[in-house]
Amino acid sequence: MSLSIGILGLPNVGKSTLFQALTKKKVDISNYPFCTIEPNIGVVEVPDKRLEELAKISKPKKVIPAVIKFVDVAGLVKGAYKGEGLGNQFLAHLRECDALLHVVRCFQSENIAHVDGEVNPERDIEVIENELIFKDLETIEKRLKKIEKDLKQQKKEIQEEFQLLNSLKEKLHQRHPAYLFLADLGSKEKQIIENLFLLTIKPQICLLNCKEPEVSENLKKKLEEKKKDWIQLDLREELDKSELTSKEREELGLGELRLDQLIKKCYKVLNLITFFTIVGIEEARAWPIENGSAILEGAEMIHSDFKEKFVRAEVINWQKLVEVGSWKKAQELGVLKTVGKDYILEDGDVIQIKI
Repeated sequence: MSLSIGILGLPNVGKSTLFQALTKKKVDISNYPFCTIEPNIGVVEVPDKRLEELAKISKPKKVIPAVIKFVDVAGLVKGAYKGEGLGNQFLAHLRECDALLHVVRCFQSENIAHVDGEVNPERDIEVIENELIFKDLETIEKRLKKIEKDLKQQKKEIQEEFQLLNSLKEKLHQRHPAYLFLADLGSKEKQIIENLFLLTIKPQICLLNCKEPEVSENLKKKLEEKKKDWIQLDLREELDKSELTSKEREELGLGELRLDQLIKKCYKVLNLITFFTIVGIEEARAWPIENGSAILEGAEMIHSDFKEKFVRAEVINWQKLVEVGSWKKAQELGVLKTVGKDYILEDGDVIQIKI
């Protein structure tokens, strides 16, 4: 399962600093707008202590963690949906991302220019939200124009889609993002909307770039009203810490990286859990999958043939497996659970597929 997070925000808010801290890739973080033209793309391992513990008991040749792809696009400005500041091009890079990470500048600095002359997080959030909404309205208008000529044929599905899109258009005009509209729809209607790859349908996290005291109570209240997931990080500090080893951070009393919390939050907004596989002494691996998925879907992720040839599976919680010490010991003790294709995977399951 390929996971991708799009990093967006106004210019000079810390997007490239975040990307560099996450991926350890050197990118241009100069103090001027649009220093990122083509998107920076990097793959980040998902930290998981459970996988480390499982690797200790199986001692595999390879340990393969789950990964997330981060896509860092250039700063957006007001009018981006119309192409201001190359905005149309930048927004297009976000369409195929699974979720959006909106970096919001809350820190004050005379040395780093703000595109609007002053730091105002509440206003900046509105600017980016509006650009995403305007882009979605443009997408819907194009689709409506395309199906309008087919209305004369009196096809029921076309009429239903036309009405559905007009209802969504009205909500967007009222500044309501598409994900709120989607919540009340049936599966067929949801599919119609999802096929448009709208930007405001994607899960979103606001990353407040500053020290903790710089997050105002008013901003917290606004984010709660909008039902937004958010996290506060000092990205410059995180970048500095990311360039040191764990031992160096400990010696300097800097503490651990908080970027791990961000990666876990990305997992949460995407409604993901992790299951594990251990292939003898060859590999231990973490697999991300949507919460509520059946084991048959997990089997297909491991190998495309496994779904068709599935007979049964053996399952054990990772902690129980670590306690008993090995898969063989778990078999001897009778603590492995035999399940069929309808079994719903749980977070932390270690599975072995029988075909």
